Amino acid sequence: MKSSIKCLVGIAIAAAFTVAAFASDAAPATSPGAGKTTVVLVHGAFADGSGWGEVIRLLQGRGLNVVAVQNPLTSLADDVAATRRVLDAQAGPVVLVGHSWGGVVISEAGVHERVKSLVYVAAFAPSEGQSVADLTKGYPTPPGSKFVVADQAGFLSLSPEGMAKHFAQDLPAAQTGLMTVTQVPIRASSFEEGTKAAAWRSRPTWYVLTQNDHMIDPGLQRAMARSMHAHVVSVASSHVPQLSRPVQVADAILSAAEQAK
Repeated sequence: MKSSIKCLVGIAIAAAFTVAAFASDAAPATSPGAGKTTVVLVHGAFADGSGWGEVIRLLQGRGLNVVAVQNPLTSLADDVAATRRVLDAQAGPVVLVGHSWGGVVISEAGVHERVKSLVYVAAFAPSEGQSVADLTKGYPTPPGSKFVVADQAGFLSLSPEGMAKHFAQDLPAAQTGLMTVTQVPIRASSFEEGTKAAAWRSRPTWYVLTQNDHMIDPGLQRAMARSMHAHVVSVASSHVPQLSRPVQVADAILSAAEQAK
């Protein structure tokens, strides 16, 4: 009996040392890039994180850490939670960037202590308690909205024509075709959800305004940028300047990164 107990104790001690050694290897005291500025990119509806690909390459070439969030697009709360998990994992200052619907997400998630500056890319920028439905009242209905298709579960996607002629009309047909079949639908009720915070009130903010946008009225974009006192970068592009004008988008983010230091 005593020998059995000694054997069990020995196994427990060995296991404890093994776990401790693994934890030491898995969680170094100083993570790579600690203290370095990180750009966290938040995609919008009808897209995913891969749409930031060229911007990521440009930012990494300038020495910045970059992480793209993969939003579930199931609700504002779910997307904010996904973004916060990424922010929690960073070790240094963060520039938080949101495209389109992603602007709603960063407005709430951007109050995170790591976030030092914000960049809205053709994005919604609500005040506290505002929803996308609230923001768009009184503005012309964008032509691209006629090509939004709802399924039986209440999720919205863009038709091939909507993607090619209104979401990304300045991109090649082969590219918009791929975007159509890889898009992530968004739950329609998300556009009725109000934000709990407006991070732009307390952080330096940039706005990339898309002059040829068929998804968010350019007049609304100007009004939102003005209300935030944002640094405005006007781009002659569709709703996806991160794809058609990546250098200009990256330059805006780099400017925000200078503020984040």
